[in-house]
Amino acid sequence: MSRRDERRRRIEGAFEEFRRAVAATLGNASRELRQLADDRARDMFEVMLRGEGVDRALADPLLAKALKKEKFEQQLARTMIDRVDAFREWSERGPGRLTALVNAVAPGPASWPPERWLGQPGTEDGSAGVPELWRIGTGVVRAAPEPQTFPVAVPLLDHSHLHVVSTPDSREAADAVVENLLLRLVSYFQPGLVHVHVWDVNQLTGSLPGLYPLTRAGLLTVHDPARLHELLDELSDHIRRVHTGVLVEGHQSVRSVGGRRTEPWRVAVLFGNRQALKEEHQQQLQRVARNGLACGVQLIIVDIPVTVNSPIETVTIAADQSATTTMTGKHVTVALDPQFPQNQVPRACAAIAEKREERRTRLSTFADLLPEGLWRESSAAGVVAPVGYDEGEPVHVALGDTSPHALVGGPSGSGKTNFLYAMLGSLAARYHPDELELYLLDFKEGVSFAQFAPGRKDPTWLPHARLVGVNVNTDREFGVALLRFLADEMRRRADAAKLHEVTKLEQLREEDPDGRWPRIVAVVDEFQYLFGERDQVTAQATQLLEDVARRGRSQGIHLVLSSQDVSGIEGFWGKSAIFEQFTVRIALPKARRVLAEPQNDAAVELPRWHAVVNHESGVRPGNEIARIPDATGRGTFDRLQAELHARRPADLAEPILFDGSKVPNLQALPDFQALKPGERNPTVLLGQVIDMAGSAAKVRFARTPGRNIAVLGSLAEDAAAVLGGAALSLARQHEPTAAQFSLACLAEDAWPYAEKLCKQLQNAGHSVDLLGLDNIRALLDTTAARLTASITGETGAPLPPHYLVVYAVDGAHTLLENKNTARVSGMDSLRTVLKHGPENRTHLLGWWRGAQRLKNSLPPGVYDDIGAWLAFDIQGKELLSFGPEQVMAWSPRPRRGLFFDRFEHSRPQVVIPFDTGEES
Repeated sequence: MSRRDERRRRIEGAFEEFRRAVAATLGNASRELRQLADDRARDMFEVMLRGEGVDRALADPLLAKALKKEKFEQQLARTMIDRVDAFREWSERGPGRLTALVNAVAPGPASWPPERWLGQPGTEDGSAGVPELWRIGTGVVRAAPEPQTFPVAVPLLDHSHLHVVSTPDSREAADAVVENLLLRLVSYFQPGLVHVHVWDVNQLTGSLPGLYPLTRAGLLTVHDPARLHELLDELSDHIRRVHTGVLVEGHQSVRSVGGRRTEPWRVAVLFGNRQALKEEHQQQLQRVARNGLACGVQLIIVDIPVTVNSPIETVTIAADQSATTTMTGKHVTVALDPQFPQNQVPRACAAIAEKREERRTRLSTFADLLPEGLWRESSAAGVVAPVGYDEGEPVHVALGDTSPHALVGGPSGSGKTNFLYAMLGSLAARYHPDELELYLLDFKEGVSFAQFAPGRKDPTWLPHARLVGVNVNTDREFGVALLRFLADEMRRRADAAKLHEVTKLEQLREEDPDGRWPRIVAVVDEFQYLFGERDQVTAQATQLLEDVARRGRSQGIHLVLSSQDVSGIEGFWGKSAIFEQFTVRIALPKARRVLAEPQNDAAVELPRWHAVVNHESGVRPGNEIARIPDATGRGTFDRLQAELHARRPADLAEPILFDGSKVPNLQALPDFQALKPGERNPTVLLGQVIDMAGSAAKVRFARTPGRNIAVLGSLAEDAAAVLGGAALSLARQHEPTAAQFSLACLAEDAWPYAEKLCKQLQNAGHSVDLLGLDNIRALLDTTAARLTASITGETGAPLPPHYLVVYAVDGAHTLLENKNTARVSGMDSLRTVLKHGPENRTHLLGWWRGAQRLKNSLPPGVYDDIGAWLAFDIQGKELLSFGPEQVMAWSPRPRRGLFFDRFEHSRPQVVIPFDTGEES
């Protein structure tokens, strides 16, 4: 073999070896590539299984062949095992826990099957709470290895609106869902607590026909398809009324008020056609949705595209009748409950309507206004109480920061007094006397409030009453005194609030929990008499009323003013700032000027025993018509008062009673009882001032010029009452025989009074002289001589107290004008006693039967020796010489006197003379 051939052979051998090596390498690479591809395919398959879900993968036709391949068996098995592990907790506990949850928060008709409750009217009044969920069907998680069903429920009342979305093929299912839910709602609560409104864009009638029996009881209203705006306006007005009339105690929603539900739910069902509403309707619907839940307005929207800024649950119903909800998510398939038996639905609704009619026609009683338990409410944010019923549902009056004061109007016989009793009884039953104080004042000749104070026949009294004024008649000053007290109390509370750096009573009570800060409600019946004259009293009353009306709300002070006719009160109605504060208006039948007339004339045709209650300043949308139960008959308010009186705190004092028809008793007066011997400057009590405390009109007999007292008037009875009270109050401040009393009676008609006073003083152990006209000159001359001797120093010892009580001083003028041998007249002696007596503890208390007669007893133009006077039937212009210009407004009235002490007063006071008691 040649060398060339050998080399060729070696080369070919090397190439063959290289080829085999490359082939082996490529074969290995191909096998590894196939292995990597298989691993990748298995990984991707597992990712798809886990990502899409085993259940969906098994149903996917594109994956059917892959699932049958042997190389994917391991991944499929592992995924199935992991799936079981992942669902183990759900499978073991999930459905059961959801079932228990729904049963717990959706009791009774809220979740029970219809055969257990359909046809039975509800009994719940909302006091035990509201179901949080309402059943619509049965859910299942189809992805679970062992699919198990559980109840599906959605939030509704006070929690969320509902949006139902369907297809043309599933619209009937949507209608069934809505009907079932409405039946659950109206069957859970007492008939009347849920009112349903239905609007369907496509039809005037026909929506939810099974519910139509509810219409005859006013529980279902079907609205015109072309008048959606009217329904939305109605809902908006309702929301506004709830905000002003119910949410007045700082509550954010009707639900937070607690207790028995007083405001019915409004459920508005809107059926659409999958087209958007008009822009203005959409905007108004959004406002209703945003504010409605807090006010008891529930929206159920079917097939209307909507976006609202409020909680809303969506139920989407597919063409195959299955559904999903935002509550359960996309992985839960909901099988909706079938429509309730259509032969039973109308009968069930008829039973509810019949029960509602029964409640509406039942005449509610005063006892129905009272709570289950007495004195359980807090007045921190305000007071709320039912006063009557509207179709079986309570109508409330609320006084708080947003509705601070109330105006009540109704002519004679309209039931105004009965309404006030109903309101006061309802309030008193709910709030403890530490939570609520009442100040009650009845003008004219009213005795409406005498019930609330202890009397001879009924010793009980209303524990909340701190002041009761009856038979006030013409004593308008007492109304001013009440307003002044309220203004002072308002300032006291404002100062305390400022100290605690708060602005409202509710905040003050939080900062000062140990303080006593009750709400104050002042009720003034026939208040128009307070503003009946163009005088100083009206001016003061208007100024004080404006102050209390403006600023009282934040300090928990509320006014309730009632009247038969409020049309002519110029001092009140002329000030819109005052008028605007009385946002609560109660109009009895035929009442005028209480509501916002002429637009609101609801009171004109109002039947007897009814009232219009309005918390929106009298505008028509705020009207509530209430039937007021009898609160004045035997066994109504009197029985409640007896029970409350028995429960009163042991240390609670009786209310202050001002009875304008009664004469105040001197001995019973605290100011008289407080007098005692030893006072250096004795205090004279002339009568009772018309004020809150029932205090006495006082004159202090200091040893200074002018401390004499003149009583002016023509009637001996009035003058004798003042002189008797003055003398007895002085006698109480001296030990027996320590003071000399000289009584001089110069008028025949005054003798019985003078003799009575003489015996009373003698019985008290005092030295008393009773003189007639024959001895008056000697008394004055002797007294004047004694005073002159003391002044000139002829007598060393100070003179003892000496009080000259002279009846009808002017009756001796002719006698006193005569002069003696020393050219000194009796008038000179009288003037000496008046001028120099007070400095020497000698004081004259005299009765003159006219202002001019008093002037005749004094030096011409010099009246300083009479420092205090009390005038009865004397016109104000005759008194200008003795007092400030305010006396011009004085018009005499029976058993009332005008008192002025120039040393103490800037303006005169009206005084009631005392009953000085019997001689013994």
